[in-house]
Formats: sequence, structure tokens, C-alpha cells
Amino acid sequence: MERKKFIIAVDGYSSCGKSSFAKAIAQRLGYLFIDSGAMYRAATLFFTRESHAKEGAADRDAIVNRLQEVNVEFRWNELTRHNDTCLNGENVEREIRESIVSSNVSAVSKIPEVREKMVTLQRKMGENGGIVMDGRDIGTVVFPDAEIKIFMTASPEIRAKRRYLELIEKKMEADLASVLRNITERDRIDESRAVSPLRKASDAIVLDNSYMTPEEQMIWFMDIYNQKSKDEGRD
Repeated sequence: MERKKFIIAVDGYSSCGKSSFAKAIAQRLGYLFIDSGAMYRAATLFFTRESHAKEGAADRDAIVNRLQEVNVEFRWNELTRHNDTCLNGENVEREIRESIVSSNVSAVSKIPEVREKMVTLQRKMGENGGIVMDGRDIGTVVFPDAEIKIFMTASPEIRAKRRYLELIEKKMEADLASVLRNITERDRIDESRAVSPLRKASDAIVLDNSYMTPEEQMIWFMDIYNQKSKDEGRD
């Protein structure tokens, strides 16, 4: 009998490796990976280009008025074997990782209308299950009934170092102290925002990957997945 296709929600703090982990799970299971954070970053890129978001602040009225102009989708990249983020038909996978987007994404993503639009798109993508989605409110807001919920965390210092090395590897300018400040501020904003704050779902399983390798994380996950599959088979 074919296994039921689950919705797997991976939430947690920035720079915990949520996207890499979620991608690896999707590849392992043959599921679709959806990077919800990339969707908010793509929207932020649009509004920074239009000068509606800058220096950590967002012009809410201008953003709401132009929100209908923003279309975010994912397209398969044969070279990387991953889905790339596209903004209005343009591949922006690299641009959405730049510092100007990182410094403005919290201000844009906390606008209720922006979140409402992104959540609608995300739920549409997950209608038939068989997806892995990472973000900050997937298990609490987007898919509260997801069969598997994971909440990832690691110390701010470790996350900052990971983000710094990632930027250096991509040959992008980076300063470790600045990256740490950005991560700390991002945590504060994400936890305190009025709309969909960063919270661990009551039924989520915590994964502190501060000192875990990707291989160890996958072993940890497959134990959970196999047990869930067995439990579903008994229903």
C-alpha cells in the first residue's frame, strides 16, 4: 500500500539551516519543497526596488496598494536540481539573499496583507500533500494540521557564523559582527510582531542542530517519519 503523503512543516529561527534541511527531506521523500521565506524575500525585493521598503522600514500604504503586482512562484532548475524563486517571471534566487533584502524583509513580512497573500499561495501549493515547507509560522498558521511539525533552533552565534560562511562562499560581502546583529534583531522582530509571530506549535518536535551534521539531522528525521507512517497505517 502506498504511503500517505504528508504535509511537513519546518519552522524555526533564521539561519538554522531550515531551507537546506527541508530541501534534503523533500529529496529523500520525493516531495515538493516550498521555501516560504523565499516568497517573503521576493516580495521584499520588489518593494525595495520600488523604494517602498528601505533602512528596515516599510511604507505600508504603498505596499498594500501595489501588492497585486507581486507574483511569486517556483520553477525547476535542471542545473541545481532545485526549485528557484521567481518574481514576476524573473529568477531572483541570488538577489533575495542579499543584505538589502535581509534588512527589510521583517518590516515587509509583518504587514498583514502581505502575509495574507503569501499564506493563500502557500495553502494552494499544499492542497494535495506531499510537500515540505519551511518558514516561521507554517505549523501554527499556514498548515496547523500538518502531520509532521519540526521547530529548529541553534545559538545566535552559531547561526551567525553559518550565515557569514554562506555569504563568503557565494563571494558576497559580509562582516560577522554585522551578521550577528542582523540575526539578533531579526529574532526580536519575528518573536514580537503582532501578526503570526514566531512560535513553536504545541505539537512540534524541537530540533536543536547547533552541533549536528546534516547526516545526523536526516537520521533524526527519518526515525520520526517512519514512526508517523506506521501510526497512520494503524488508523
